[in-house]
Amino acid sequence: MSEDPAAVDESASKSDDSEPEEAETAGTDLFEEEEEEEEEEFFDDEQRVEELKAELEAKDAEIEDLTDKLSRSRADFQNYKKRMQNKQEEMQARATEDLVSRFTKIRENLVRALDQDQDADIRPGIQSTLDELDAILDEENVEIISPEPGEAVDPQRHEVMMNVASDQPDGTVADVYQAGYEMAGKVLQAAQVTVSSDDA
Repeated sequence: MSEDPAAVDESASKSDDSEPEEAETAGTDLFEEEEEEEEEEFFDDEQRVEELKAELEAKDAEIEDLTDKLSRSRADFQNYKKRMQNKQEEMQARATEDLVSRFTKIRENLVRALDQDQDADIRPGIQSTLDELDAILDEENVEIISPEPGEAVDPQRHEVMMNVASDQPDGTVADVYQAGYEMAGKVLQAAQVTVSSDDA
């Protein structure tokens, strides 16, 4: 039994037409898949960008907050320094005021001593005033530098006025011309002394 040539041709034609159709469908599916992947990547990238923007804004806000706190801390510290300085100046002023008020009393005692009759013995009054002054200096931790004759000369605390002949050992203090003063280990005024010398 022989096949009809026309039927064979039609069958072959149908077979040939279906292959390109299937290839076209597969290509379309592949393209759509690639498009979907690209869209997903795009949305992923866009989401990542938004996340990074949010992180950056959060960091900027944190930096601004820390900067503001630092500025306030600096201002508070400067105000604290000013308050402490003002307080210290006030304390010094009050300390000086108290000391001056005590000295004015001594001055009044000296004025009263001088107001006495010329024939009056003012020595007791002056001695009393001197004792009062010495008490004030002692309260202020002021030490009177008044070396005894024969003591070694201390260049830090004694100012040599001249060399003199005396019965004290050579190179030692012969006499005190004027007392000195020392406060908290600092020499306010060196004692003026004469020094014994065999050559004088």
